[in-house]
Amino acid sequence: MEPKKPYYAVIFTSITAEDINGYKEMAEWMEALARRQKGFLGFESARDQIGISVSYWDSLGAIADWKMQADHLFAQKKGKEEWYKWYKVRVCMVEREYEFGKG
Repeated sequence: MEPKKPYYAVIFTSITAEDINGYKEMAEWMEALARRQKGFLGFESARDQIGISVSYWDSLGAIADWKMQADHLFAQKKGKEEWYKWYKVRVCMVEREYEFGKG
């Protein structure tokens, strides 16, 4: 099912520190938790030297609720203190999309 447009994308781009003990487990927990939030539509992520995670939401209100969710606040604090050298968050409205695939 394709989400009704427009909807919103939160793009989280990051560079991690050298010691990221516990990071992978927290990232997996945050994805699982986000999937249970009202207004959540989907999630995509890739990491090499730079990580990019995109979560999709049905409203700005749903994004604001997720930002203030207690476990997510803890993860944000831990990320700032231990895991990230740098990050940037972008919130965008998705008005149009298309894709290509073979097979």
